[in-house]
Parts: sequence; C-alpha cells; structure tokens
Amino acid sequence: MKKNLTAMSLAAMMTVSLAGGAVSVSADAEKSFTVGICQLVQHPALDAATEGFKDALTEEFGDRVSFDEQNAAGEANTTITICQNLVAEGVDLILANATASLASAAAATVDIPILGTSITDYATALQLEDYNGTVGGNISGTSDLAPLDKQAEMIKELVPDAEKLGILYCSAEANSKYQADQVKAYAEELGLTVSYYTFSDSNDVATVTQTACDENDVLYIPTDNTAASCTEAINNVALPAGVPIVVGEEGIMSGCGIATLSIDYYNLGKTTGEMAVRILNGEANISEMPIEFDTEPVKEYNAELVSALGITVPDDYEEYVAE
Repeated sequence: MKKNLTAMSLAAMMTVSLAGGAVSVSADAEKSFTVGICQLVQHPALDAATEGFKDALTEEFGDRVSFDEQNAAGEANTTITICQNLVAEGVDLILANATASLASAAAATVDIPILGTSITDYATALQLEDYNGTVGGNISGTSDLAPLDKQAEMIKELVPDAEKLGILYCSAEANSKYQADQVKAYAEELGLTVSYYTFSDSNDVATVTQTACDENDVLYIPTDNTAASCTEAINNVALPAGVPIVVGEEGIMSGCGIATLSIDYYNLGKTTGEMAVRILNGEANISEMPIEFDTEPVKEYNAELVSALGITVPDDYEEYVAE
C-alpha cells in the first residue's frame, strides 16, 4: 500500500498533460512567500502604490503569498523599528514605500531583497556617490520622478503673470529637497524669483503656508509625504488667499493643487510587484535590476480649484476624477 501511495504521489508531482504537451511541476511551484511592506504614511499616492504591488504578487502567487503590511504613520523613526522587525521575522522580500522606509530597510538588512517604490531619486535616498541607474546589492525598485522641467513649465503656463514662486516642502524629506532644487533652477530660467518655505513636520504646515502665500504669486509642492498628509490644512490657507499651487503628484493635487504632471502610482506599484515576482521566482538577480520609471506622466487639473481661482487650463490637460 505504501509503495502504491508513493508512486501515485510521485506521478502527480512529475507531469501534467496540457494541450498535448507535458509540463514539469517543480517543488518550487508550491513554495509560499511572506512579503513585508513598510509604508511611511497613509495617503492616496503611497496607498495606490502598495495596492498595485500587492495585486501583482497576488495575481502570480494567489494564496501562496502573504503580506505583513505596516504603516509608520509619518514617523521616520518608526520605519526603523518596522524594518528591523520584518528582518527578524525572516520575510522573503521587503517593499519599502517612500524614502524613509527605503533608508531604514537598507540599514536593517543586506541579505533580504528590498524593492523601493515612490522614491524620487535613489542616489539621494541612499546617499550613493557612483549611482548609474542600478543600486546593486540587495536593492532595486521604481521611481516616482516625473519630468521636473515640465512641471516648472506648467507653473508659467497656468499662471503666466506670476513673478514670485514659493516652493513648499518638508525639510526632513531628502527627496523633496532634491526636487525643490531642480524646480528652482528650471523656474529661474523661466524668469521666476524663487524662495523656499520649509516645515519640519505637520504641526507648522499652516503657518509656513500662510507666509508662503503672503509673499508669492504661486506655490509649488513636490512629491512630499508630509504635505500629502496635510492637503486640507494647506488648502484652507491657500484658497482663501487666492494663491494657486502646482504640485508633484495627483494625490496632493486632489486636496490642494490646481494641476500636476503626475505618474500613475497604482501602475508604479504594480511594476514594482512584477519585479518582486521575478525575484521570488528566481528569474532575476536584484543586484542587476535597474530602477524602473513610469514613462507616460499625464497633465491633470483639479476642476474645482481652477474654477474657484479663475484659471484657464489648456486643452492638453485631463480633468482629475477621484476613483
């Protein structure tokens, strides 16, 4: 009896007939995975990236993949604890959603594969000196960087009479500083006078926004996670002041911006998930995987705010519709 059962089990594992052919079924086809997710803060862009990532993995592995998903509620120090716990748990792969999460994951392990998403610039996030588009080691991922020169051009396109631009961002976010510096240079080439207005956390967002509105004709906010979690507070200051805001992504735009040149964060997350699938299936070496981008950003506008501020939007913009 034991011999017959063993033979039946082996036969079931060895081959399956499909469309007249034989497909080998390896033991790896039944392997299960635990994927850790460290997301810095809850807001639409990062939430969408996480959702796309999970969908890509679930489509491939079904119930053979489980997620330990944790949110740091905007506290960079909490991402350190989360990533250390994921490493101690022995997860098969870590998704680091946002810059602080990536830095914490990189500090926590050099062995477990780490994929970043919603990262503007990996060289800035990881303090890399010889970055050429591939991080190497146990890290790769996707970038949410949209063309910053085009975003600067949108400021003049939408607010042509503007002379003074205020760039509003969180001083604790290195990638926000990177974007601010880039947009400042592009905006100055377009004839704008540019000033920085930084807040250290959510507690002083309204006060700093008020100062920026008092001193400028238009504001710009990069893909800043703290700002993204405080859009209502920003809009409550900027809209009554009549100061339009061009922003780095649609999640911020939906709350306080007139327009953006934005990527699709769900698709960005799904691309990251597809990278994870290749890694977990043994089809790709993460150390050789270049950072991937969304190559088709879209010009979008917030119909409610452009109407309230009397701004005319060119025909090549799409109206943002919340899902």
